[in-house]
Amino acid sequence: MSSQEIPEEKNLPSAQDTEHGSVAVADENPFADPGLPPHEHRVQDIDEQAAKRSERAIAFMFTLSMLATVGFIASFVAIPADKSVFIWPIGHISGLNFALGMTLGVALFCIGAGAVHWARTLMSDVEVADERHAIEAEPEVKAKVMADFKAGAEESQFGRRKLIRNTMFGALALVPLSGVVLLRDLGPLPEDKLRHTKWAKGKMLVNMNTHEPLRPSDVQVGSLTFAMPEGMSEHDHDFQVQIAKAALMIVRIQPENIKDKRELAWSHEGVVAYSKICTHVGCPISLYEQQTHHVLCPCHQSTFDLSDGARVIFGPAGHALPQLRIGVNEEGYLEALGDFEEPVGPAFWERG
Repeated sequence: MSSQEIPEEKNLPSAQDTEHGSVAVADENPFADPGLPPHEHRVQDIDEQAAKRSERAIAFMFTLSMLATVGFIASFVAIPADKSVFIWPIGHISGLNFALGMTLGVALFCIGAGAVHWARTLMSDVEVADERHAIEAEPEVKAKVMADFKAGAEESQFGRRKLIRNTMFGALALVPLSGVVLLRDLGPLPEDKLRHTKWAKGKMLVNMNTHEPLRPSDVQVGSLTFAMPEGMSEHDHDFQVQIAKAALMIVRIQPENIKDKRELAWSHEGVVAYSKICTHVGCPISLYEQQTHHVLCPCHQSTFDLSDGARVIFGPAGHALPQLRIGVNEEGYLEALGDFEEPVGPAFWERG
């Protein structure tokens, strides 16, 4: 073996190092703790005039938030829901939605921007390293937390900067009013509107397909006809609301096949009129079986017997369909002799 293949002794571990197969390792940590960078004071820390300017800027943002919240409420009250405005480059949009979105966005943004500017310019920015501690709160820890809280309150200058504090409280107090005002969108109280429909004494029954008044001869035995009160138009702004209560289905049954005495008295020559709205969850009834005189709700299969007061014979509906008392006017057209005696729709009786 040549001398080049023999390692030098200085590179070999000593017998002491290799005792028990271990190798000596240096105790020194090669990665030194760099520590925290030197703290640089902000201009607000050394110049009270600059601090005052920051204070006024923060207060301005909080005040602007309050004004935007007031604008939100004013827009909700003053701008009609159907008003359209042109906003370039969006185009025609709802003026109410645009105003509500802009004012609420400004109110929330100004609170956030004011808080961020406050933290960056006036609150203490000194970095502090804190050792981890046990989860259990010892008396010393509690005392330290309270001391830290007190120090943080002093460093934030919350008590000293009264202008910021008061305007922030004002902004935070007004913003929730936006949500309170939105409750108005739930609409006015129904009062007794659910108890009344567009039907009234003397209103003719108008075919919903032809929009022509109905005569008794237009309703054949075994047929199902849908009607609405005269004077209603699909172009009315509240048509959907009103037709949801006033929709009517008309069938003709041989008078001798009508089992319910009141139904027979409220009909005309076997022509009976019942609400089209199912008393389960308000689905429109549209299926009629002429041999049994049963109508079926397609949603949950509630079945009503139109020859026996429209009572429920199957399904989850809890009440019979309301009947409309009808007659014939001087011109021979079918007309209502009043409104429904009970409210139409699902489970209204339990709600009062």
